[in-house]
Amino acid sequence: MVTVFGIKNCDTIKKARRWLEAHGIDYRFHDYRVDGLDNELLNSFIAELGWEALLNTRGTTWRKLDEATRNSITDANAAGALMTEMPAIIKRPLLWTPGKPMLLGFSESSYQQFFNEV
Repeated sequence: MVTVFGIKNCDTIKKARRWLEAHGIDYRFHDYRVDGLDNELLNSFIAELGWEALLNTRGTTWRKLDEATRNSITDANAAGALMTEMPAIIKRPLLWTPGKPMLLGFSESSYQQFFNEV
């Protein structure tokens, strides 16, 4: 079963979910705000994708942080602590299927390629 991780009010999540539904792909949606985000799960994301890829430095949540906080995010531990505290700062969507590499972000072409390989 495919799991899509993110937050429900994100426009990119909405696009990804519409794409999955239009292509008849069953999935489970995991909303960080509703379903939570534990350290074990986050650490598995960081181990596979790297904290730099997961940290959304282009979004509103990052831009609202003060400069000192932004400058303090220099390694996986600091980034993980921030992502646990503020899950909206995690790039999304994150697509996970057991036994396959995770896919971060959304584009129709990357989803098409991902699901052609399933």
